[in-house]
Amino acid sequence: MSEASVKKVVLAYSGGLDTSIILKWLQTTYQCEVVTFTADLGQGEELGPARKKAELLGIKPKNIFIEDVREEFVRDYVFPMFRANALYEGQYLLGTSIARPLIAKKQIEIAELTGADAVCHGATGKGNDQVRFELSYYALKPDIKVIAPWREWNLGSRTRLLQFAEENQIPIAKDKRGEAPFSVDANLLHSSSEGKVLEDPSQEVPDYVYSRTLSPEEAPDKPTVIRVAFEKGDAVAIDGKALSPAALLAELNALGKANGIGRLDLVENRYVGMKSRGMYETPGGTILWVAHRGIESITLDRGAAHLKDEIMPKYAELIYNGFWFSPEREMLQALIDKSQELVAGEVTLKLYKGGVYVIGRTSPTSLYDKELVTFEEGAVAYDHHDAEGFIKLNALRLRTLAQRRKKLGL
Repeated sequence: MSEASVKKVVLAYSGGLDTSIILKWLQTTYQCEVVTFTADLGQGEELGPARKKAELLGIKPKNIFIEDVREEFVRDYVFPMFRANALYEGQYLLGTSIARPLIAKKQIEIAELTGADAVCHGATGKGNDQVRFELSYYALKPDIKVIAPWREWNLGSRTRLLQFAEENQIPIAKDKRGEAPFSVDANLLHSSSEGKVLEDPSQEVPDYVYSRTLSPEEAPDKPTVIRVAFEKGDAVAIDGKALSPAALLAELNALGKANGIGRLDLVENRYVGMKSRGMYETPGGTILWVAHRGIESITLDRGAAHLKDEIMPKYAELIYNGFWFSPEREMLQALIDKSQELVAGEVTLKLYKGGVYVIGRTSPTSLYDKELVTFEEGAVAYDHHDAEGFIKLNALRLRTLAQRRKKLGL
């Protein structure tokens, strides 16, 4: 991109060393005005230093945006995804993937507000996040200019990054001078760790990598029993106490952490084409996923439930690949949300040493009929003799195939 073509850029800014280097690089390379956006997604870090760091690097106070988006994140992104029971490649609860469209949306909103003609992210050229950010940018503002420093600059080594920081008076914390043992991304839904000590998939994840969960071995010997209530497919209360979406997920995180729940060591297929090994901790999300499946088991019709399971991999893949704002994801969401209209009630769960177990479920909209399913004889509208015709009709094509095999001597 021509440096002269950018006049003002909105940077997704954490206040850390890498995005501070990007901030200064934008100023020196593009000679443009920089607006910073820092999102509180529940990453567990104090965001005040981000403002101070931006000011230190010459950003005007009016161009520093810090926003608490935890409620919006859980309500409008995490919960809709959990209505679908979304798992990428059968395991990953998409904690990093689901945060990117919200950050991108906020950047575009700020670009519109401030008159910026470009946006910038700090994702590398090898990962998925560059795709997620940029697909979201273009979906929301097709004429926006996108700057991806890791695909443009020549600061490819840690040594060169630190040298640039020193040359431009960017403060470097002592713990940032050495090579980071692994990289971390966190939000209210999860924490992910990748790189360095985790790059050999044959080696166990070191204990010091974990930050959001006790090991199952260290978890209490006594199980914790909780009740999670749902309305229209979304969790609304724990043990009878109504909570906002973000507060509820935070409470589940605390319960999951204490019981060693939510660890995942995964080798996944990145959208850009390579395999990567990551360690994910999703304590509250793991509990929520099991609880939601539990309440659906008594409230969803078989056909609806099985159809949801069939489309779920496609839905999860769209989110993983960055297509949150695509028409196909929105179409699938409409179908999923329709299925959740009567998904209400309460699930009782036992949390124990890394495991989440459904031990009870009740619902005012339950389809479970004890009289219908019981082995005892009851006055119910089920005639056992009907099963004979049902079975014969379903066996018709199998019998026809068997007769052909016999006729042909196969």
